[in-house]
Amino acid sequence: QVQLVESGGGLVQPGNSLRLSCAASVSIFSIYAMGWYRQAPGQQRELVAGITIGGSTNYVDSVKGRFTISGDTAKKTLYLQTNRLSPGDTAVYYCNYGNRYDRPLGSWGQGTQVTVSS
Repeated sequence: QVQLVESGGGLVQPGNSLRLSCAASVSIFSIYAMGWYRQAPGQQRELVAGITIGGSTNYVDSVKGRFTISGDTAKKTLYLQTNRLSPGDTAVYYCNYGNRYDRPLGSWGQGTQVTVSS
C-alpha cells in the first residue's frame, strides 16, 4: 500500500501563496495519475488539480491560473503551488493516485490544512 503524506499548509492572508507537498512512500508517478483534492468544512471532497503520467494537467475552474500541479519523480513528491489564495480556498488538502486522477485508488492521508483569513 502506497503511503501519502501531505504537508505545507498553514494560515495565510488573502493574496498570499503556499506550496503544498505530497510525499509518496514509493515511486508511482510513472505508473499512476495523481490528483490534489480538498475538502472544506461541511462540503464534499473535490478534485482541485490532476496530472497524468504524461504530464498533462487539469484544474477546476475556480483555481485555474492560480494553482499549479507538478511532480518530482526523483523525490517521489507531488506539489501544488497555490497563488493568490482567497478565503474560498480554505480547506484540508489531500493527494491521491489512480489510473485516472479523478478516480482515486489509495487510502486518504491526514491532509494538510490551508486557512486563508485576514
